[in-house]
Amino acid sequence: MSPRRLFVTTALPYANGHFHIGHIMEYIQADIWVRFQRMQGHEVHFVCADDAHGAPIMIAAEKAGKTPQQFVADIAAGRKPYLDGFHIGFDNWHSTDGPENHQLAQDIYRALKANDLIETRTIEQFFDPEKNMFLPDRFIKGECPKCGTKDQYGDNCENCGAVYAPTDLKSPYSALSGATPVLKQSDHFFFKLSDPRCMAFLDQWTQSGAVQPEVLNKISEWIEPGEDGKPKMGDWDISRDAPYFGIEIPDAPGKYFYVWLDAPIGYLASLKNYFDKTGRDYDAFMADPGTEQFHFIGKDIITFHTLFWPAMLKFSGRKVPNAVFVHGFLTINNGEKMSKSRGTGLNPLKYLELGMNPEWLRYYLAAKLSGKNEDVDFNPEDFMARVNSDLVGKFINIASRAAGFIAKRFDGKLGEVSADGDALLDHLEVAAPSITELYAEREYGKALREIMLLADRVNAYVDQNKPWELAKKEGMEGRLHDVCTTCIEAFRLLTLYLKPVLPALAKDVEAFLNTEPLQFADANRLLGAGHRIGAYQHLMQRVDVKQLDALFEPPPAPAVELVVPGGEPIADTISIDDFSKIDLRIALIVNCEAVEGSTKLLRLTLDVGEGKTRNVFSGIASAYQPEDLVGKLTVMVANLAPRKMKFGVSEGMVLAASHADDNAEPGIHILNPWPGATTGMRVR
Repeated sequence: MSPRRLFVTTALPYANGHFHIGHIMEYIQADIWVRFQRMQGHEVHFVCADDAHGAPIMIAAEKAGKTPQQFVADIAAGRKPYLDGFHIGFDNWHSTDGPENHQLAQDIYRALKANDLIETRTIEQFFDPEKNMFLPDRFIKGECPKCGTKDQYGDNCENCGAVYAPTDLKSPYSALSGATPVLKQSDHFFFKLSDPRCMAFLDQWTQSGAVQPEVLNKISEWIEPGEDGKPKMGDWDISRDAPYFGIEIPDAPGKYFYVWLDAPIGYLASLKNYFDKTGRDYDAFMADPGTEQFHFIGKDIITFHTLFWPAMLKFSGRKVPNAVFVHGFLTINNGEKMSKSRGTGLNPLKYLELGMNPEWLRYYLAAKLSGKNEDVDFNPEDFMARVNSDLVGKFINIASRAAGFIAKRFDGKLGEVSADGDALLDHLEVAAPSITELYAEREYGKALREIMLLADRVNAYVDQNKPWELAKKEGMEGRLHDVCTTCIEAFRLLTLYLKPVLPALAKDVEAFLNTEPLQFADANRLLGAGHRIGAYQHLMQRVDVKQLDALFEPPPAPAVELVVPGGEPIADTISIDDFSKIDLRIALIVNCEAVEGSTKLLRLTLDVGEGKTRNVFSGIASAYQPEDLVGKLTVMVANLAPRKMKFGVSEGMVLAASHADDNAEPGIHILNPWPGATTGMRVR
């Protein structure tokens, strides 16, 4: 079989937080498949990127006092420990805010427009009267118009998967202010997905084997015509109004691409960025009919990847995906949703920090994964049993039971294999086609079960021949050499089969066996008599139940859980020494002004009796007009370390009272001392 050329991606993580265990599961699933394909001798390019655009990031960045670009860069800086820690080998990690994505998104839009698939319409859009802005879909919540589930976002339902317009929501409210949004008119751009050309293409593409049967069942209802003869899948609103962090639509000032248009284009942009850095021709690679394109995604984003995305590619003159592989969610203890507060969350970074072997998790998840869109359940007891029994008890112990005799009795050299050993190794070798087919179909659980059945056969051979007893008998040196050699040769074959799942362990085994990197073409080859192996060192420890207990240990409960009516829980108890570290001072507000580019912050000029003034930013713009605060006294934290923000350096913090939700009644109230207090007094 001639080598294939594969382009593989996973879904782009939204750049508003660190990786969670669902990301890691998806990346491990894709990484196993990529490693398997490379072991088959195929050319694979495996890329991903941060999904950097959209109003949520814009708003989160403003709250953090950063530009959206800096906010995203800070998130991206924390990706490496997760990826390296779990041996996830992306060739390139990029951002959808990179220049390649801006250019590609605008090029694709122009091509769709030239193909008469872009239409401008005046729509009614939800507007937050308190925030004075059009609301992005993700900041409108309400009841799903299809299934009635409450607190669903304005673009799709996480319960039933329905896609709809925000105005279809029942009982909508603003997630920013809680206010009931009002409708205002705005000109928007639509991708005419209901065009007969698109519907005909999608009907053909979805039934070509590009999606799993269960996924096809899910999306067919959106392609089939409704009672009125029109497709149930309507046209797609691809524009958003300023203010918005994203890619500008060509020749449309104040209009930006909806984040879901440019996010999947980020796959192409990351590949182009990678090829530009490595001197490859991106255009030639993507134009080659032999190039294959595959995406790994979760079941919550099926619609975007199996309808919108392939249609965008097809009608902009680009290669469409060969397949979109959809997986389910990760649950714990028989379907329970993971929850950090209940101690049922699996924090991937905590897992690594506890010194837990990342390949334990890779193996366990692989043993649960199939080629179907099914949820995967993590059970701590099952995790420990599978790792300790399968990996250590069945697999690693094969080498540990034979390597010592080879080193001590035979100068580290392998011997000849007799007839019964040949029969065992033949049995392992003939399993290679079946195992490779299972890996190719992403049936990892079945592949690992087959591999462990082979390990059982090897262990039965060991127990039958008992090398530890042969070593004690005179005249049995040859048989001991034969049996131990058979075990080492079998161990090499099992390692080869497990290598896509356990790459780091396989590398250690390759060093121990003094062999080149294992490929599937090596399945019918032996190391051979006279081959010298290295000194054996233990390759994997067992899972300790204490590690699992620590991994799922819930966060400590607050020492005091008193709740003020209408307010928040009282914070943990501190000592008088803790309180004395905070230097609270009476401050005179010398000047106050709005901050250009921010709807939340005011810039205060404060005098705390130092003979100079301080510059402090405070998120109280929703509650006060700047001129109302000039000349007033307030309380500030005077010994807080200066903080560099987007708008300048903040040299302290003024104190204000509010509920956890700043927008809830009764609002924000800056502290104002009683008459008699003077500038510079310390609050004790």
